[in-house]
Amino acid sequence: MKVFFRRIHLYLGLAAGLVILIACLTGAILVFEKDLQMAFNEDRYYVNPQGQRLSLDVLTQRVKDSFPTAKVSGVKLYSDPKRSAEVNISLATPKENNAKGNTSAEKKGPPARQPGYTIFVNPYTGQILEKYSYRETWYYTVFALHRWLLGSSNGVGKLIVGVSTLVFLFILITGIILWWPKTKKILKQRLKVKWNAGWKRVNHDMHIVLGFYSAIFLFIFAFTGLAWSFKWFEKGIYSVTNSSPKRAVAPPSVNEEGIGRISLESALASAKTVYADAQFYNVSQPKDSSESIQVTALRSNPAHESATDIVFIDQYSGNVTGKQTFEERSLGDRVRSSFKPIHTGSIWGTPSKIVAFIVCLLGVTFPVTGVILWINRTRKKKKSVSQIREVEEVAYAD
Repeated sequence: MKVFFRRIHLYLGLAAGLVILIACLTGAILVFEKDLQMAFNEDRYYVNPQGQRLSLDVLTQRVKDSFPTAKVSGVKLYSDPKRSAEVNISLATPKENNAKGNTSAEKKGPPARQPGYTIFVNPYTGQILEKYSYRETWYYTVFALHRWLLGSSNGVGKLIVGVSTLVFLFILITGIILWWPKTKKILKQRLKVKWNAGWKRVNHDMHIVLGFYSAIFLFIFAFTGLAWSFKWFEKGIYSVTNSSPKRAVAPPSVNEEGIGRISLESALASAKTVYADAQFYNVSQPKDSSESIQVTALRSNPAHESATDIVFIDQYSGNVTGKQTFEERSLGDRVRSSFKPIHTGSIWGTPSKIVAFIVCLLGVTFPVTGVILWINRTRKKKKSVSQIREVEEVAYAD
């Protein structure tokens, strides 16, 4: 039976090994992406506190003054006084005129909108620190390679990564089956790398011993990664948990007295009456005249970085019309929101990130050590067959 599983393990590894290697290598790079970004770009993320913070409305106006075509979609403010404020915008550009030779402004149509940007602003002075787009960074290239092999988010690369990830799960399962020892003596050998042996033995132990120790972590990372590759997998989370992916919807805002919309600062003040000690508040602009202002908050002691709460505020009266804590979400939504911190290794902070980083690096080595194992065994078999033939030829000659 193990011969059958060994062949399955081998063929699947040869088929998906290169993609698995790329996914593990890029995954290792992305584990500490946020930490490295903040460490090497302190001027973007940190400021020197200077007296009273400016209101959110003043901050957004400063952004509009610097980027006249900007449409502000939201503002993120941190409780840490040293952190900069983040204003999310999209910029309008003239829509291309398809009619040849037509330069009339009236016939160009409404402006098209570019991908979004984050404008980092000093919350005390209103100074624009940086216009930032994740898509323009080196890390986005690594991310695109990890998720789509540098293709589009709906292209063939995404499918290849998804199928390879699914194959990786079977590789890990068959690997555990092949690792399982028959005796205690073999068990001891498969729990320790014999570093003082020859290179073939070391390669063998690195693949089998280290593969065993990292298998459960790699399985978890691969399993959670399927949620970004296949819609059926994501829908399956809600089906298995018998829950809906829809979140709470706030009552619509009704302007009965004809008054204007409240300021973003007033909306923030209303949200703080519900969550006074959040790590950050993300105030989102309503999309129309009836939608509520939505404030997303991350409490000081959350289950993980995606365990946010939502407060809905009437855009005219400023009253809190509803809220949904992370615990009040459906089971499927809570499970799905935990996939990212688990997949990236940030679920328990720095310790789990270190584990994820080491495991991903080990994942890079397994396709290499596996191929070397296969080559060594192939050569050994050829050598054995050759020796048998030589013995037979000598015996026949005698």
